[in-house]
Amino acid sequence: MPNYRELLQQVKSEIDELDVTQARDVLAADDRPLLLDVRELDEWTEGRIPGALHIPRGNLESRIEQAAPDRAQPILVYCAAGNRSAFATKSLEELGYENVSSLAGGYTDWKRSGFPTELPRTLDGEKRQRYSRHTLIPEVGEAGQLRLLDSRVLLLGAGGLGSPAALYLAAAGVGRLGIVDDDRVDASNLQRQVLHSTGRLGEWKAESAKRTLEELNPDVEVVPYIERLTSENVERILADGWDVIVDGADNFPTRYLINDAAVWHDIPLVHGSIYRFEGQATVFRPGDGPCYRCLFPQPPPPELAPSCAEGGVLGVLPGIVGSLQASEALKLCLGIGEPLVGRLLLFDALATEFSEVRLRRDPNCPVCGDSPTITEYVDYVEFCSGRPTHA
Repeated sequence: MPNYRELLQQVKSEIDELDVTQARDVLAADDRPLLLDVRELDEWTEGRIPGALHIPRGNLESRIEQAAPDRAQPILVYCAAGNRSAFATKSLEELGYENVSSLAGGYTDWKRSGFPTELPRTLDGEKRQRYSRHTLIPEVGEAGQLRLLDSRVLLLGAGGLGSPAALYLAAAGVGRLGIVDDDRVDASNLQRQVLHSTGRLGEWKAESAKRTLEELNPDVEVVPYIERLTSENVERILADGWDVIVDGADNFPTRYLINDAAVWHDIPLVHGSIYRFEGQATVFRPGDGPCYRCLFPQPPPPELAPSCAEGGVLGVLPGIVGSLQASEALKLCLGIGEPLVGRLLLFDALATEFSEVRLRRDPNCPVCGDSPTITEYVDYVEFCSGRPTHA
């Protein structure tokens, strides 16, 4: 049986190796290969080659197919000195990868040659444990979790939709959550608004939400706005800087107001609504697909649009739709997947059926169209009542 050194030399004779100068050149090319760091976590945190993807050698076979599904994709593998990367390269070839090379001399030679390195920002031990199920996902990983911790999401409402959305966004580690709500916790809320409890009756919902979310995850900063969103305060609230808005409003004036504000501020808006057994969700991303006004140019008459307080709602329904909204918000924060842009997802709880409707941007839309006619905030209560609006 060959010893380790003999086996290493045999493997190196069967794979392609690049020295650091060759590696630098291929990494600078337009068809740059996937750069794969197979060192251990403690080595990775002490420095890396810029742009590298980290998969420790012990996890390579189980995780590479998700990270690199195209087996024809060029891959350059490195470790500390070029030995583990040689074995990793051989393993990748045995898995069917067609164009894999190992960096001879590894990170040690790269750094010694004075080529660029970076000291990655990393999660500390406590956060690494808390978010371990995220960091295992190639589409998220440690870099994605750090991005979530830097993200800012504004939620309109701490009620039926806002409750599950806020809970899952906080649990996921979204670093800053804004909660806009001017209502107090009422006994009739507790059938569906899971942010609150019997002991919170009479408290402001935004303050109750802050307590619940910060107890769930102390990494998250919760900013309560105990006020109703209006044309007078929307600019002040948006000035705090938000990456995504989650619309859990239960009235049409607020929906039209936040739509217009999101378009003018170029902020993605995750919309959701519920009634009895039916729910819907979509994403309005300015410059990419329709806005709320494209879908509903005019609000329905008040008698045709009863609220949950008037028509009722199955308690679990906002949990389903609000969770979908949280999922869409996380995808937007991470920049992954296919958000519900241009797609309206409908859910029927009685039939347990999902269906989807394609949406198109209206070039004549008064807000996001080619020649917008609404360019400043209006009186949205009057607009939704059918009376003439004014700025």
